[in-house]
Amino acid sequence: MRVLMLSLLLHAAPVTPVAAASLPISESVSPETRARLLRREVAQVALAQVRAPDVAWQPAQRDCAGLIRYAYRTAYRRVASERLSTPLWKDTRGEPSNFADAETLLVRNFTALGRDTATREALRTGDVVAFRQEHDAGPVFHLMLVVRPEDRAHAPARVVYHPGEAGASVRTGVLESLATEAPLEWRPVPANAAFLGFFRFKEWMS
Repeated sequence: MRVLMLSLLLHAAPVTPVAAASLPISESVSPETRARLLRREVAQVALAQVRAPDVAWQPAQRDCAGLIRYAYRTAYRRVASERLSTPLWKDTRGEPSNFADAETLLVRNFTALGRDTATREALRTGDVVAFRQEHDAGPVFHLMLVVRPEDRAHAPARVVYHPGEAGASVRTGVLESLATEAPLEWRPVPANAAFLGFFRFKEWMS
């Protein structure tokens, strides 16, 4: 998916590495621990792509939705590989699939949480910030992955995203800066009609 290159004033804080976890066998941990480990691994994988994309992340899959698919799939492979016995995503018909574009991720695989400030403050790692930009060729969906430390006093919430252009680098910045300093069409605020809202993976809603 191609989107307009996004230049954001997201320099307020450096990237803070997420502490690596010693991953137990997933069957032996509680659902709460499993969820926490999955979120931590999603953060690790996403932030690693800012430094340099993994060889395993195929160049043809490198766009905003591809970053989310790769981060999630890698996290599950490390923490709960048994979940990958069936495809992680659902396609446009709701059938299991290894691929889903940005729109299909939102419609079939994620649940809308809201669009307001309170929702933004409650976001967790692995949640998604979604936009729909209108172009002459049709609408273009763009997704950003949220990374938030478990200890919120440790560092601010960030977004990690691929701008969509072939060969472009994965970028990151502070979520609050996105909401206050970006051009209006890229701000995750109710006044922006292009902002679809914040979303969470359906399997993580419980």
